[in-house]
Amino acid sequence: MVEEKNEKWRQIFYSRWFLLGMIFLSIILTSSYIRAYYQEYLVKQEIKNLQQEVRNLEAKKIETMEIFKYVQSDSFVEEKARTELNLLKSGEKMALISNSSVGNINGQMPDKVVKWSSIENPIKWLKFFFFKNNN
Repeated sequence: MVEEKNEKWRQIFYSRWFLLGMIFLSIILTSSYIRAYYQEYLVKQEIKNLQQEVRNLEAKKIETMEIFKYVQSDSFVEEKARTELNLLKSGEKMALISNSSVGNINGQMPDKVVKWSSIENPIKWLKFFFFKNNN
């Protein structure tokens, strides 16, 4: 009787259906493990990307704070007053150079006077880079 029970179990374990069931079960377990591993990989990549974004935003915040401190400083206010409002400190003198009259030291007009507005832009650049001494 004991041998008959052992024989039944042996027939079950050595049958094709049991083998196919075990293969199917192993495929399901393997695929679920691979899916879970892939999801974990994606989450770790997302964490790395978010940490990099946090570092970038912190650097940008520090830079913005430095700009904000500079904008609130007296040197920024002074610079803007000089450049945009043409203001001076007390005791400073401003020199204005007018483009309307061109003359030499004696006050006489030179022989050849060329207005810059009549010269084309590429020629102005050529003169700027290659003929600096020749106005």
